[in-house]
Amino acid sequence: MNHNDYMQIALDELHAGVKSGLNPVGSIIVRHKDGEIIGRGKNLVPIHNDPTAHAEVIAIRQACDHIGMSKLADCTLYTTLEPCPMCCWAILTAGIEHLVLGARLTVIKKVNYGDYTVENLVAMTNADITITTGIREEECTGLRSAWELA
Repeated sequence: MNHNDYMQIALDELHAGVKSGLNPVGSIIVRHKDGEIIGRGKNLVPIHNDPTAHAEVIAIRQACDHIGMSKLADCTLYTTLEPCPMCCWAILTAGIEHLVLGARLTVIKKVNYGDYTVENLVAMTNADITITTGIREEECTGLRSAWELA
């Protein structure tokens, strides 16, 4: 499988969340050694009344439970929307090696984050993570923008 294939699975998580009335964000975590999806997430904030229950954090929690460890060094996280600062910090803390994202916050005009980008936060922390952008970006951006305008 390639980035487009895995992003489709993250998009499937997004669509499942939207059908349940949730914010349109989907994330998955893939283990490098075997390509297994070990974590899946959608934004569960309104269901759990938990402001930390973003799709990326849910996927991280599930992946850590799956492997029985708090470090996900041999993993890639795919997410349909650029992670917020909280989620980015969780990704870095978990030791995820590769982040692949669809929509960018600046493109959907998410202004409450100012000049924030994942690259800015990574640069501030000197974290060792590979970031890949532009994967199904137009599709991810369109889905999120439509929701923002609704």
